[in-house]
Amino acid sequence: MTLDVQFKIKSNPLYVKYLHENSHWYKILNRDPNTFNDFVNEVKTNYKLRPSDRINKALSTFEMLSAIMSSLKS
Repeated sequence: MTLDVQFKIKSNPLYVKYLHENSHWYKILNRDPNTFNDFVNEVKTNYKLRPSDRINKALSTFEMLSAIMSSLKS
């Protein structure tokens, strides 16, 4: 694994955590450091850090609050 990839991983605690949980990425990143972007995308997908995930979470929170408010009005 190149030093650049190692520094990127160690700078983000989520990357370190995901790498410990999914150790097959060690082999992949050692063989081809260019797959780091694939690694980052998989981390974002599994930890739900994409913008669409954040929007969905905000919408579900808003729907829950509106349901609470409508039940309080009744």
